[in-house]
Amino acid sequence: MILQALKEYYDRKAADPDSGIAPAGWERKELPFLLVIDHDGNLVNLEDTREKKGKKLVAKTFLVPKKNRHSSEIAANFLWDNVEYVLGIVCKSKEARVAEQHAAFLDKLEPYRFVPVIADVLKFLDRNDLEEKLSKYPAWNDARKECAFLSFRFADSLEPVFRDKNIISLLKSAKSCNPADLKRCLVTGELTEIATLHTPIKGLKKKNTLESKIVSFNFDAANSFRKKQGENAPVGTEAEFAYSTALNSLLSKESEQKYSLENITIVFWASRSDKMEHDFGFFLSEPSKDDPDSRTEYIKNLYKSLKNGKFITEDDTNLFYILGLSPNVTRISICFWQVGTVAQIAARIREYFDDLQICHAPGESDYPSVWRLLVSTAALGKSENIIPNLEGDFLRAVLEGAPFPETLFQQVMLRTKRERLISYPRAQLIKAYLNRKWRVSNPNNERSLTVSLDKENLNIGYRLGRLFAVLEKIQTEANPGINATIRERFYASASATPGRIFSILMKLTHYHLAKLNQQNRENFFKKQIGEILDQVREFPVYLSLSDQGQFAIGYYHQNRDLFTKHNNENNQ
Repeated sequence: MILQALKEYYDRKAADPDSGIAPAGWERKELPFLLVIDHDGNLVNLEDTREKKGKKLVAKTFLVPKKNRHSSEIAANFLWDNVEYVLGIVCKSKEARVAEQHAAFLDKLEPYRFVPVIADVLKFLDRNDLEEKLSKYPAWNDARKECAFLSFRFADSLEPVFRDKNIISLLKSAKSCNPADLKRCLVTGELTEIATLHTPIKGLKKKNTLESKIVSFNFDAANSFRKKQGENAPVGTEAEFAYSTALNSLLSKESEQKYSLENITIVFWASRSDKMEHDFGFFLSEPSKDDPDSRTEYIKNLYKSLKNGKFITEDDTNLFYILGLSPNVTRISICFWQVGTVAQIAARIREYFDDLQICHAPGESDYPSVWRLLVSTAALGKSENIIPNLEGDFLRAVLEGAPFPETLFQQVMLRTKRERLISYPRAQLIKAYLNRKWRVSNPNNERSLTVSLDKENLNIGYRLGRLFAVLEKIQTEANPGINATIRERFYASASATPGRIFSILMKLTHYHLAKLNQQNRENFFKKQIGEILDQVREFPVYLSLSDQGQFAIGYYHQNRDLFTKHNNENNQ
């Protein structure tokens, strides 16, 4: 299903002349240097295609004949390759191997000497003074040092040599195939030549995935029935090219249809062109450093359109695909694969935003990114400390409308207790986790958590969280500038074993109230405590993890409410 959907995406893009996707037999490749020659085989210039973007030099991308080499084998590409292959000049390899590489490059061209442009290129390569000529150009030092990719361009042409109409016609000619070698393709169902090796997938976040593939059989234990490599999962050469080109296009630097977290990369597309292909990236991404408010405004507009039903149409057959990929050494792991109509995906995004809504300070974003939420569960607030598989499990739950994973809730609660901090993203996750869990299975008919303070919520955890916030507020007003409040000292134990801690806290509060020296404030806080403890007969010995989550939200809600009222009182 994944390969079929990718092939359909390629077919859709290939039918659009403005899409820029590579046609069959071609791929997009950065070529930092071009050897500019004349038709007599003389070197005219060494053109540097690199341009400075930020602090990096980025080479120009060209449409080149498809790469022919896999792993460390010697196999030359057609009319382009690295310095050692093209020129036979040693950069990094041993001299004997470089000689073999250059011979392979020449052997690739020799059968087509009858084509004028190839004959002219061979004239240039037959020269014995290439290194001497090239050393006169400043760009040569970088080209040799990096063993960079390069190709040829004639001085009277603006395009590289492989864009010559004769070369394009040559590459279009179908190569012969023995009918006995034809097998059934698992993707298209047609009898065709089977791809032995699949194209590497690039663009994932980790550096060790430069040669990773989705389909790969690179050791004997992976083979079966004496089949070798690609024969174990027969995919036709055309289907293989289509799916790998589509996926590499989605993962390219210029793609707006991908998003990378620490351990997972997500790509997304629709069966037909749709606005959601653009909007979905904003749902996932962090705001731009140059314009941090742009994402918030965009998400607000997106959320309004989701609530208004703009993504729902009468003919709701346009499918939306979301693929989560995780890097590995030789293969790419599929973390999740989600398929739904555009309207279904839009509804899930709206539900996700609804579940996350909770009161917050004026300067905090209404719609934190997925990364911002997940990093709040990690030690030291570092993305590399996000626990394995959490990203994929979380996104799968979002897209399926399912309860959030238990590991997410456990990790949020762990960080909250250890750091004694209920931050805005953590409060969002706790609220969303509990509400989703109750929505799916609610045997006790528990009340859903609200956006702001809910005085009607009778859950003991929620009430004790509110009480804890009030007691802390009393302490800070009684002791202005105090270094450590009861939150720093008692939060973890108060939320887990309130029966042991709250009796101590209530005694401390009597002393704090006496120090206020303001009868109206003392009466205000006593009234607050009375309202919270109404119908609470005793402090429970311990709270379940779910009630500890309610404790955190109760504390967060009450704290925000006290803060707001405090501002109002100061303004009066």
